[in-house]
Amino acid sequence: MTTTRPAPGALAEPVDRMGRGWTAALALANGAIWVGWYGPLQILLASQAEDFAPGSGMSKETMLAWVTGVGAVVSLAANPLFGALSDRTTSRHGRRTPWIVAGAAGGALSLLLLGAADGVWWMVLGWCLVQLTLNAAFAAVTAAVPDRVPRLQRGSVGGWLGAAQILGVVGGTALATVAGGVGAGYVACAVFTALGVLPYVGRYEDLRLAPQDRPAWSWRGFLSGFWLSPRRYPDLGWAWLTRFLMNLSNALVLLYLLYYLRDRLHHADPDEGVLILTAVNGVTLLATVVVGGVWSDRLGRRKPFVIWSGVLMAVATAGLAVWQTWPGAIVAAAVLGVGFGVFTSVDFALMTDVLPKALDRGKDLGIINVANALPQAAAPALAAPIVTYLGGYRVLYLVAAVIGLAGAVLVRRIRGVD
Repeated sequence: MTTTRPAPGALAEPVDRMGRGWTAALALANGAIWVGWYGPLQILLASQAEDFAPGSGMSKETMLAWVTGVGAVVSLAANPLFGALSDRTTSRHGRRTPWIVAGAAGGALSLLLLGAADGVWWMVLGWCLVQLTLNAAFAAVTAAVPDRVPRLQRGSVGGWLGAAQILGVVGGTALATVAGGVGAGYVACAVFTALGVLPYVGRYEDLRLAPQDRPAWSWRGFLSGFWLSPRRYPDLGWAWLTRFLMNLSNALVLLYLLYYLRDRLHHADPDEGVLILTAVNGVTLLATVVVGGVWSDRLGRRKPFVIWSGVLMAVATAGLAVWQTWPGAIVAAAVLGVGFGVFTSVDFALMTDVLPKALDRGKDLGIINVANALPQAAAPALAAPIVTYLGGYRVLYLVAAVIGLAGAVLVRRIRGVD
């Protein structure tokens, strides 16, 4: 096993820059987790909903909304829970590695179960298990950054994690599209998810928490730790709200993209259209995600990058409402990628800058990551009635643009970060 020079202890503020190999391996592990999420979210769950909806009393849109919404609720609890458990882990393999291994293996098995679903209830169960297990791995992967990376390297490392995230989204979508059916798509995503974490857990030694540094166990103390008072930690509260609004806007764009192409634009091959738009978005995101993070590190500033990336994303989302053509969708996907690329890397660095305590990095990042998962629950509840009763896709994307713009403006309320 390769070792990088560790910090003085698991709870110390890191000072030594991490090497490219460590960053690449962690980014690959992150990308593998996103393959496991977005192969289903972009293609496979929508295809299953379309198959299972006839005779169920639900439309395909409503069924998809229920499945993704229930899974998102599981994610809301799972991410901070497993983050807190990893904070307290004193394994000889470190605090984070055991949870990355268990989460990725469990996620792969859950994807296989989901692929074998023959009705909506098995579909719900399978997706909930996918969310539960992959969030265990994701909580540990993200917590590894403040554990090991000094503050003025976190923008660039966050950029590489963001690049891996979008490659995971594109890769999951591609695997689901070209594998040759729903079942084969789930198998392909499961295999990639399991194998993608191996370079990190196999080559790099995790920091170990000394048993004497672990706080004494009590249910009351453990549960009360999940409440981070916005009054006591206002910067963390505003940072959380900013991330929630930006991700809610993005979730509203992505959730019904397949149906938007099929039912509104009447695209000849909507599955292929989703893949093309995802690829266009991925190319422009990759062009900015690392650059934005590195630039933010060099300037030592975060908020201006988040503000202007949010404005750009809002403009792109509004474009889907006013220019409802296939070329318009391509342009919107490209512009959205530019904005979301900068936001992904710089926002991640900003979040690590406002964490209150080293002992609770995993748990606190898990609570922050709720702002990624909660939009998955809120978006279906908001989008389904808008599409069905309140004006269709034009109104949906205008609402999404306003929400994203609000997130960009509110980042100015964070006082402790330049």
